Amino acid sequence: MVRRIRRREVLGGIAGAGVAGLAGCTGGDGGGSGRTIRMGLLMGVTGGLSDLGPPIRNAAQLVPQQVNDADTDFEVDVQFEDTATAASQGVSGGNALVNAGYPMICGALSSEVSLQVANQVAIPNGITMCSPASTAPDFTTLEDNDYFFRTPPTDALQGQVLAQIASERQGHSSAATLYLNNAYGNGLSAGFVDSFENEYGGTVTASVSYSEGQNSYSSQLSQALSDDPDVLLVVGYPGSGVTIFRDYYNDYSADRDILVSDGLQSADLPGNVGQSMDNVTGTAPLGEGPGVEFFSEQFQNTYDSDPAGQPFTRQSYDAAAVLVLANAAAGENSGAAVRDNMRTVAQGDGQEVTPSNLVDGIEMAANGDAVNYQGVSGPVAFDDAGDLAAATYEYFEFTDSGVETIETITP
Repeated sequence: MVRRIRRREVLGGIAGAGVAGLAGCTGGDGGGSGRTIRMGLLMGVTGGLSDLGPPIRNAAQLVPQQVNDADTDFEVDVQFEDTATAASQGVSGGNALVNAGYPMICGALSSEVSLQVANQVAIPNGITMCSPASTAPDFTTLEDNDYFFRTPPTDALQGQVLAQIASERQGHSSAATLYLNNAYGNGLSAGFVDSFENEYGGTVTASVSYSEGQNSYSSQLSQALSDDPDVLLVVGYPGSGVTIFRDYYNDYSADRDILVSDGLQSADLPGNVGQSMDNVTGTAPLGEGPGVEFFSEQFQNTYDSDPAGQPFTRQSYDAAAVLVLANAAAGENSGAAVRDNMRTVAQGDGQEVTPSNLVDGIEMAANGDAVNYQGVSGPVAFDDAGDLAAATYEYFEFTDSGVETIETITP
């Protein structure tokens, strides 16, 4: 699936040439003279993330729209590929972007998809990736030659937060996990188990994996709940989550506490399950930077939808913004050059750039001026592994009106 976002008005010397004529331009003309910045979008909007993926993609697309609608000679040329939340299709989409000459990729979403795209496509071809939603701990130790970055925090932290909630807030001493058998599910379940047992002295009675797309998860639920744990942690995506929770409420008590992770933070989940889900709470990365109000207004005006409560939308805008700024600072559509400028534009003592003055920031970066991007989700400061240096989480609950925040937690 391919979608290109083009500038609505082609300005100055670009007029008449068209984007197609400029697509192969590698920049290098420097200064603020203007050039075409090329960015691939690789995200799952169908498959297991069909509920969460479209708003995340929409958030990223605000960045090229913002630049292309502005009175500037810079343009962002975008090609979108749908991963269908499947690693094989993600790799195919990644290769399509590489073959089309895109030096950087905003995406993917699923950790498993991002991991395969990074290893099979981005790293071998020198393409910079920045994921707005891949949270598996695997990326921290990935031998990526510094080509992989992400704007959400690692699940090593989220596992600790979930364990803290289960033990200290809910007062439980036993737990079980039911997790999607991929990089995301394995990593988050393992992080929770380690923290719950070793930091809080709890007992994990069972850890059961499952695969997507099954007609029933009654067998896996039976295994996970065989020793009657106090609390159940479910890690996955809405595509399978609907079936899991329908099976759960058919056979088990609605009084047991259930925790979920960010992948199941869907306002539509209770309605699709057909249950209020009052016993279910969860966590998701939450940041709030100086660009929240501007971002929310732009998202609402463009899509007639409120981004509040839609996970990873803030991180998605930030991922796209940092990539575009890094490309502007690099002065060319080169994956290595973009990589080398990711930290340069996102941290340091430069002029503060927020979503509201992003276009000015792009021009400053292209002129060689130092910039410091402060995003929708907060500071986007990458450590040596391409992870965020700090994180805050939302502890949320499901209500009749969707998803509401109970409190925020900083590990």
